[in-house]
Amino acid sequence: MHMTVISGPERRRRWSAAEREEIVLASLAPGAVIAEIARQFDVSTSLIYKWRRDAQQPGAVFVPAVMAEDEGSMPDVLRDGRADSPVIRLKLAGGTTMSIAATAPARLVLAVLRALR
Repeated sequence: MHMTVISGPERRRRWSAAEREEIVLASLAPGAVIAEIARQFDVSTSLIYKWRRDAQQPGAVFVPAVMAEDEGSMPDVLRDGRADSPVIRLKLAGGTTMSIAATAPARLVLAVLRALR
């Protein structure tokens, strides 16, 4: 009887949660091309799309966030009297923007974010 042993790297790669998060966040960046991200990280494009779908499910562990310095588009009602007060701005589907003052209670912010899932 003849037996062939194939050695080398494992056939299936294992991706840590941190690696998956990095790849998904890179794929969600403005102007990102999934095929380029896939080549950069040596991963299948279909796997990136699967991880993106998984990240949108309830109980997902991360959400992409972008720090923006552009205060010119902030509504005047939020700027008046509180120029130094931080604001959380969310861009929703359809181009709608929602703002939450930094002084909002944590329970209120959590309730709003859960409702938007």
